Amino acid sequence: MAKIKPSSVDEYIDGAPLFAQEKLREIRSILRKVAPNATEMIKWGYPVLFEKRILFSYSAFKKHINFMPTGPAMRPFKEELSEFTTGKDTIQLPYGKPLPTALIQKIAEYRINDVRANDAKWMY
Repeated sequence: MAKIKPSSVDEYIDGAPLFAQEKLREIRSILRKVAPNATEMIKWGYPVLFEKRILFSYSAFKKHINFMPTGPAMRPFKEELSEFTTGKDTIQLPYGKPLPTALIQKIAEYRINDVRANDAKWMY
């Protein structure tokens, strides 16, 4: 959603519309708590957290924040995700609702544990 190609996560968030910045900072905080040793970077124009491989990504769109933890990390939470629009590897989190912080944290923890234990890939 940022108009200028950012070179850092801070630039990405600061370049997003004001209505998106709070949610971006909130999801960033959740993910950094789950993966405190992960490196933040911009990949494909979006923020990612990397530890041995990409753990997850997030981005701002016109009507939602997109959280990309990968499809396999989402599967155990299928029932909890039923109220959200999801794609193969993504979850759309609408701006008009509070972020489901506990669910984001559980999915992120599942993903990082899968990477550490099973060397899980980014995309399947």
